[in-house]
Amino acid sequence: MSQPRDAALELRHKKRMERKKALIDKQIEKANKERGLLLVLTGNGKGKSSSAFGMVARALGHGLKVGVCQFIKSRRDTGEEAFFQHQPNVDWHVLGDGFTWDTQDRNQDIASAERGWAVAEAMLADPSYNLVVLDELTYLLSYGYLDSNRVLDTIAGRPPMQHVVVTGRGASKRLIEMADTVTEMRDIKHAYRAGVKAQAGIDL
Repeated sequence: MSQPRDAALELRHKKRMERKKALIDKQIEKANKERGLLLVLTGNGKGKSSSAFGMVARALGHGLKVGVCQFIKSRRDTGEEAFFQHQPNVDWHVLGDGFTWDTQDRNQDIASAERGWAVAEAMLADPSYNLVVLDELTYLLSYGYLDSNRVLDTIAGRPPMQHVVVTGRGASKRLIEMADTVTEMRDIKHAYRAGVKAQAGIDL
């Protein structure tokens, strides 16, 4: 008795997937433009930088040239830097002095932001970089360390085939409006709040 029911279920599934495939194929056919994308990874949840570095790995797999600018952060012992700095086609720059509660010096933070932005600005003017990651850039804008209009105008004026990924909490309205793809990471639960320290390979 179960075989006819299974056959009917399989047939319904097949027809449903045929309709879905036809719809998806039509959507793929419409998406025929090619240009550099601006992607924003924001929100309070974990994984924004990790997602960006996943795109770095994907770009390298296609033989593309990548530039990474890490603002705010000053650690040189992270797993991603240890791996990517030895890969060909990656220029990796740690440009911060540490989180604001570590530095406790706004003038120093602003000076570091300006120095770091000069590195990023050069990459954003260079069409040989296929992908540029601006890690934690949103903080420099929301804290007022850099002029937001100047930064966003530079990103908007980059080479037409260059992709840019911006990470950090509190992405501004203009940045979100400019972006082609925006993902908001949501914080539901974090081991840190249970007293678990940052783990190598997961957090570092």
